[in-house]
Amino acid sequence: MSGLSADVGARLVVILGPTASGKSALGIELAGRLGGEVLVCDSTQVYRHFDIGTAKVPPAEQRGIPHHLADLVEPHEIFTAGEYRRRALDVLDDLRRRGKLPILTAGTGLYLRALLEGLADAPLRSEALRERLRGKAKLRGPEYLHRILARTDAEAARRIAPRDAQKIIRAIEIRMLAGKSVDEIHRRGRQRLEGYAITKIGLLPPRPALYARINARVEAMIAAGWPEEVRQLIAQGVPPDAKAFQFIGYAELRRHLAGDLDRGAAIAAIQQATRRFAKRQLTWFRKEPGVTWLAGFGDDLEIVAAALRIAQDARS
Repeated sequence: MSGLSADVGARLVVILGPTASGKSALGIELAGRLGGEVLVCDSTQVYRHFDIGTAKVPPAEQRGIPHHLADLVEPHEIFTAGEYRRRALDVLDDLRRRGKLPILTAGTGLYLRALLEGLADAPLRSEALRERLRGKAKLRGPEYLHRILARTDAEAARRIAPRDAQKIIRAIEIRMLAGKSVDEIHRRGRQRLEGYAITKIGLLPPRPALYARINARVEAMIAAGWPEEVRQLIAQGVPPDAKAFQFIGYAELRRHLAGDLDRGAAIAAIQQATRRFAKRQLTWFRKEPGVTWLAGFGDDLEIVAAALRIAQDARS
């Protein structure tokens, strides 16, 4: 694609960090001041109709800044990092032609890696193997498969949540078909994003403050109608095994609405799962090269000022 050979001097600002660190707020602020548009880099926000629990920025709060790469597919569809890269390259080409600064807000490390470093050729899918693994997951739970993955590809197991059956099955599939770990496959044959001067800004709020904000945000999402959103999705016929229904919070709220989990327990479980997810994100992003880390939230005025200086200095 032409995004791989963009004119030298084209710029890309990447804002990365854990959930609830204020990436979206900072992205909107920088876009407004620097003539940019936002590219969402989030594996949950690509799904339509899953809005509150994935923390999509409502149109009324986007301050007129165009947002790209959200609401791309229906809940039952499969969406991959490779497809994200393809679509992101198209958006980058369009912004370059229009003279707009792309500001990418990254919460999904694999999607960011796919865009910036490219993806290696992975083994083809084996439906027979997948069916066997799905059967084991249904019988014994995805955590059982996660333990298998931990024995065969410990690095992949550390990155993948124990309940994310789809990613676990794919990682086991790669290991069994290729005889190599996911990381070994990804290191081979990548085609990096070329022609862009990339500025990476990381948000690293103090851990206690981040966890407190996560807890408060979950409660705010519940108050904003998250259970009602889940109820509507069920009523609309979204399959219970849809990938989007496995996201943090949606699974817990489905159990709550079915009467299997009371409201307080559901909220506590969502908060705990989100805190653990934030910890995994930080583990991933700390390995990202070339990041300038800022010790605060993206909506703090001092952090906004520091990020603006970084982005402006990179331009000069």
